[in-house]
Amino acid sequence: MVDVVKAYVALMKPRIIELLLLTTVPVMFLAARDVPSLWLVVATVVGGTLSAGSANALNCVVDADIDTKMRRTARRPLPRHQVGTRGALWFGLALGVVSTLWLGCLVNWLSAGLALAANVFYVVGYTMILKRRTTQNIVWGGAAGCFPALIGWTAVTNELAWAPVVLFLVVFFWTPPHFWSLAMRYREDYAAASVPMLPSVAPMREVASQIVTYSWVMVATSLALWPVAQTGWFYPGVAIILGIVFLVEAYDLKARAQESEELSVIKPMRLFHFSNAYLALLFVAAAIDPFLR
Repeated sequence: MVDVVKAYVALMKPRIIELLLLTTVPVMFLAARDVPSLWLVVATVVGGTLSAGSANALNCVVDADIDTKMRRTARRPLPRHQVGTRGALWFGLALGVVSTLWLGCLVNWLSAGLALAANVFYVVGYTMILKRRTTQNIVWGGAAGCFPALIGWTAVTNELAWAPVVLFLVVFFWTPPHFWSLAMRYREDYAAASVPMLPSVAPMREVASQIVTYSWVMVATSLALWPVAQTGWFYPGVAIILGIVFLVEAYDLKARAQESEELSVIKPMRLFHFSNAYLALLFVAAAIDPFLR
């Protein structure tokens, strides 16, 4: 019984959910310009977890055939036959219904609608339409992972504003450098599964060049929050420092990719791991800024 429960939890991809929550809770602090209600934070986190878990479980169902061909995903519950396809499907659908009702009844219906839209876009837009058809799959499909910034804001204010839109765009432009650096590491997996992830079909130097381009746009967008949200000096100071470090890492990756196609030389996971820290620290800085003014 315990193993079955663990398998269903694994379908939700908890590590990915952790990153999504890191872009939800800090935005709630920024929106409130104070400490938001603890109950509201808990309700939003629970609802967001269930919604993201639904999308991830349904993603596992749709991608079960290619997950068996990739080292990174071969140990997921469906390839290992720990969970049946029908069970995983109903589990994902049930989580989607429960999360929408939870957020609608306990937070607000705008946040519930945004969470549902993110779920549908990730499963249908990215997983079913884009992922196997275009090298730009993660660019546009990654938009689903940007919705937590909007959800965190609307959970507090029950309305949209330009500040969460800016943070939405930060995550949007952050996603390609983040995911492509990981995909570099697993490019052979994507090739074996016939998924046209950019690093599996393009030279590493080309991928690295695009990573640099998106990194510049991401950093510039992060600074737009300063005037839009009327932050103090703390946030832009942190954004500039983090942005410089990110760009240095991106250019180092590009330089190594121009020298060799070998992963041992390129070391793409350096940028991948820093990208996680970058996003977390940037959003925490946005949350802290109102308390320092």
